Amino acid sequence: MGDRFFKMHGLGNDFVVIDARTSPVSMTPERARAIADRRTGIGCDQLIVISPSDRADAQMRIFNNDGSEVEACGNASRAVALLIGGRSTLETLGGVIALEALDGAARVDMGAPRFDWNEIPLAYAMDTRSMPVGWEELENPAAVNVGNPHAIFFVADCDTVDLGRLGPIIENDPLFPERVNVNVASVVSRGHLKLRVWERGAGLTRACGTGACATAVAAIRAGLVASPVRVTLPGGDLEIAWTPGGTIAMTGPAAHVFTGETDWSRFG
Repeated sequence: MGDRFFKMHGLGNDFVVIDARTSPVSMTPERARAIADRRTGIGCDQLIVISPSDRADAQMRIFNNDGSEVEACGNASRAVALLIGGRSTLETLGGVIALEALDGAARVDMGAPRFDWNEIPLAYAMDTRSMPVGWEELENPAAVNVGNPHAIFFVADCDTVDLGRLGPIIENDPLFPERVNVNVASVVSRGHLKLRVWERGAGLTRACGTGACATAVAAIRAGLVASPVRVTLPGGDLEIAWTPGGTIAMTGPAAHVFTGETDWSRFG
């Protein structure tokens, strides 16, 4: 019998989830990259490892498909909420978050957003509401940290932006010492945003929960929308609620696709 894993997704953002709370699993960037490979591994956008925590009910480690470890993942948080069940707390590199499993969905308290330039972080001080920088037609982004760093560009039509080309350029710009997630959003109405995301270390994904949170917060902060906000991503909709000074509540679907078994030593 091999080691068990769960294939899960949130709005098409897919994960291999390893529950290592009772049986520890050694994870390296190389092993995570091999597991995430869609041709020679199991295949996923992110690999998630759940382990014991001294600060919460469990700890979540998040590895992108390039092997890099990141601080937060909203869609994965909803998947883990379903796996744990009920109400729980989850320790991440971005802080402790609160989860509540719903019927085929989950609500996550993502904590309070951070706006100071050195909390994003940026390479030097600037106004994070509207940064005086640009990359071709993408100009004056907002910056928000929701456990991980995001740059948000509001455009007339996010579908027309060549995000596959501009995303990696912005992600790896020296302005962002820890790289950055790149969000392009359009305002549909006072309660509705449309969003596409280039995810740091993962590329274009069907959905990004932290991106939806950061974008909704930036839009509320700029007076473009009012909370709660429906955020439509290529994979579907999330609801984001935030009041200035408070924490971010994200609600949306998650699904368990199948359970499998393997021997992790096969992956290096």
